[in-house]
Amino acid sequence: MLETYRKHVEERAAQGIVPKPLDVEQTVGLIELLKKPPADEDTVLIDLLENRIPPGVDEAAYVKAGFLTAITKGDANSPLVSKEKAVELLGTMQGGYNIGSLIELLDVDMLASIAAKALSHTLLMFDSFYDVEEKAKAGNAYAKQVMQSWADAEWFLSKPNVSEIVTLTVFKVTGETNTDDLSPAPDAWSRPDIPLHALAMLKNAREGVKPDKLGIIGPIKQMEALKNKGHQLVYVGDIVGTGSSRKSATNSLLWFMGDDIPNVPNKRAGGYCLGGKIAPIFFNTMEDAGALPIELDVSKLNMGDVIDVYPFQGRISSHGRNDVLSTFSLKTDVLYDEVRAGGRIPLIIGRALTDRACDALNLNSSDVFRRPQSMVDSNKGFSLAQKMVGKACSVEGIRPGTYCEPKITTVGSQDTTGPMTRDELKDLACLGFSADLTMQSFCHTSAYPKPIDVLTHHTLPHFIETRGGVALHPGDGVIHSWLNRMLLPDTVGTGGDSHTRFPLGISFPAGSGLVAFAATTGVMPLDMPKSILVRCKGKFQQGITLRDLVHAIPYFAIKEGLLTIEKAGKINEFSGRILEIEGMEYLTVEQAFELSDASAERSAAGCTVRLSRKSVADYLNSNIVMLKWMIVEGYGARRTIERRIAAMQAWLANQELMEADIDAEYENVLEIDLADIKEPILCAPNDPDDARLLSDVAGESVDEVFIGSCMTNIGHFRAAGKLLDKFGSTLPTRLWVAPPTKMDRDQLTEEGYYGIFGRAGARIETPGCSLCMGNQARVADKATVLSTSTRNFPNRLGTGARVYLTSAELATVGAILGRIPTVDEYLEFVKKINTTSADTYRYLNFHLMDRYIKKANGVIIQTIV
Repeated sequence: MLETYRKHVEERAAQGIVPKPLDVEQTVGLIELLKKPPADEDTVLIDLLENRIPPGVDEAAYVKAGFLTAITKGDANSPLVSKEKAVELLGTMQGGYNIGSLIELLDVDMLASIAAKALSHTLLMFDSFYDVEEKAKAGNAYAKQVMQSWADAEWFLSKPNVSEIVTLTVFKVTGETNTDDLSPAPDAWSRPDIPLHALAMLKNAREGVKPDKLGIIGPIKQMEALKNKGHQLVYVGDIVGTGSSRKSATNSLLWFMGDDIPNVPNKRAGGYCLGGKIAPIFFNTMEDAGALPIELDVSKLNMGDVIDVYPFQGRISSHGRNDVLSTFSLKTDVLYDEVRAGGRIPLIIGRALTDRACDALNLNSSDVFRRPQSMVDSNKGFSLAQKMVGKACSVEGIRPGTYCEPKITTVGSQDTTGPMTRDELKDLACLGFSADLTMQSFCHTSAYPKPIDVLTHHTLPHFIETRGGVALHPGDGVIHSWLNRMLLPDTVGTGGDSHTRFPLGISFPAGSGLVAFAATTGVMPLDMPKSILVRCKGKFQQGITLRDLVHAIPYFAIKEGLLTIEKAGKINEFSGRILEIEGMEYLTVEQAFELSDASAERSAAGCTVRLSRKSVADYLNSNIVMLKWMIVEGYGARRTIERRIAAMQAWLANQELMEADIDAEYENVLEIDLADIKEPILCAPNDPDDARLLSDVAGESVDEVFIGSCMTNIGHFRAAGKLLDKFGSTLPTRLWVAPPTKMDRDQLTEEGYYGIFGRAGARIETPGCSLCMGNQARVADKATVLSTSTRNFPNRLGTGARVYLTSAELATVGAILGRIPTVDEYLEFVKKINTTSADTYRYLNFHLMDRYIKKANGVIIQTIV
């Protein structure tokens, strides 16, 4: 085992990275060596046992815990690991497979004191808390010691407090840093391997950043040179962390700028991030990792500066001087406790454990922690979002700024973050989901899987289903197109994709750590954001689509001073707030998702769309049939699917929908009259905020066109097909077509549209994300592209590509002409499909489709829920 492992160490060292953690087979081999250690290998073997095996409920941790437990019982022996040492090592495993053994050891006199000390600093107790409480009540002195230690928050007080002054060296990236910069999509396959994936951070050229190998390896040498100044690095940017909800972005940043975690291999925490604006999801993932994110003016901070940060005074100075380079106030003082605890999630779990112990011991709540402050109540009404979150907290409504932990009803996980979520679930010792429904998709990797993706496709479904989750199959399609059909009205959820933006209820997308926490515990931490109301009125004008309304939000926001394009000193009133959209109640739920989905591009915390009871009822009736069809098709976990069917049926029996109060308060109100949208609106290269009228960009030549992503539904493909059919010739552009689900694919095939796409020379992709994320196929370098995808960040769809975001209808016209059309040309084309719009924009109503109804009718619900 050692020879093979050392070869691996050498291979990784040649890449400039540390070895991988031990897997289960290596751990088994290590244990055999520990039983009969070879000469002169004692230090190496103990280091591997202590520091190179993942904690929690990883398979290797199971083997490690079993071996250490056997030593404590005398069933196994090692000259290097005494019984006392074995107990100490069990105490470093955080939770899961070690807990039962440590609790049993409270009854073993010789080892009980060590076990008590270990348990006193273990947070992931969950229901095992009651086993310790029971022993304490029965008179076990060591169990009493553990309970008192938890109540006294010794686990927290034993950790160092945030320093009064921190000296850091600035690593500054000017302009906007999005998560694609920190965690590039083409390297998504390596995200679970944090040290390897971190090599790709900032690998593309930009001002002031010097990649080691352009397009392949980021500025490792540049960062190492700055570290030679003797201080920890701090990431500084004008705008930091926009885009996808990738904890991999945080992982990469902290790999170079964070601190090692004792006994946890290949993962770092802590660190600092300074930004003029820090995107909300990225801010939260930094919190979760124990970092201190600070929003402040960074204009006086430059690459290589050595600075002193005064966290409690709220100022930054040049190192060793009393000048003031910038001042700040933290979002909340609770951040100090989060950093001390090692992250927001450890703080929440640990604080709850302390409160639980205090309650069990009839003590007052601990005053050790900085508690979230209650907001002063208002006599005003609540918005729709505030009511939804209130319902999830069993109150009428939640005021902005209030800390709460709403019940999470639905959780989504996709495949490029799924392996990280799996690892986070292991770290949380999760063996079963508490969230009512957790779903895993494979939409980002199924079309062009790498060997590591294939392994994920084979192993992750079992992991999810055995914990009570629902696992889709590779090739099924886009996560949101499926997850939306599992939603319940007026409930709260989350997901590990920034476009987890529910059209029913409300969702707060998050990084993989918080997604794992929500799935495990059934709740999530939330500082209730303020809301911005987008109120629509009027009627759509000829040729104007819902996608044009999506782009009208930034277009009119710019006019109202709510949004700017310039990165330095950027204004984005939507950032970190909830978009609440009214005036479009007649939309179907599928249509509403176009609006809620695009709230991600505004960096909003979430979105609500007010809909009619009829729209919601039609959707749920359709979805019940689809869920029953899934049962027949063998999807699991069946019990979870049946429970969700029952919940939908219960809603249909009453059909109650929440509405905002008339006197609800909003931070801003943006009024949009549909009559004022007289021509299509696109978002220009390469910024989803840069909304422009068609007349301002008409005439530019187009190389490639992409019709796909979660922003599309079957109606868009019918519209594209009808335009292409009337054209009837070879396209001057490269056209990509990727339907969102396999059900869309099957229906489009049945209706003859795949034949039309084929005759037009389109490249037809597997249902899923296709070009949208940029980790699978890509457009040609420096191509000009019309795309229906979600966002158009630099290099996302292709290296140096210039990407316009647009409707499927306009994209198709551009594909036919080989250029962006004029307004008149576009309107002339769409006349050809307006006469059949009722047929074109039909949606997948499964309760009206025979092949789904027949299978659904054969389902007998087995579970009483």
